[in-house]
Amino acid sequence: MQDLLEQLEQHIRTRYEIESDDDDFTVDVHLFDYGYIDSIGATALIAHIEKTYSIQVTNQDLMLYSMNTVREIADFIHKKIAR
Repeated sequence: MQDLLEQLEQHIRTRYEIESDDDDFTVDVHLFDYGYIDSIGATALIAHIEKTYSIQVTNQDLMLYSMNTVREIADFIHKKIAR
């Protein structure tokens, strides 16, 4: 799980150009409320998750699972892979 969390954090930092010295960015920060990712970025992130981890993110998943932080997204991916 830790590897997944680190991979996802690194992807988000790189893709959304978040500086390594950004003190506000942690695995528990709300990515949308803090402006790290917008709705277009969310769509790109879902596409990345589906391609990288060979899972499908359904509309039901988006309703059932909170995916606002890196940790929440990693937890969701971990649960989907475990199925």
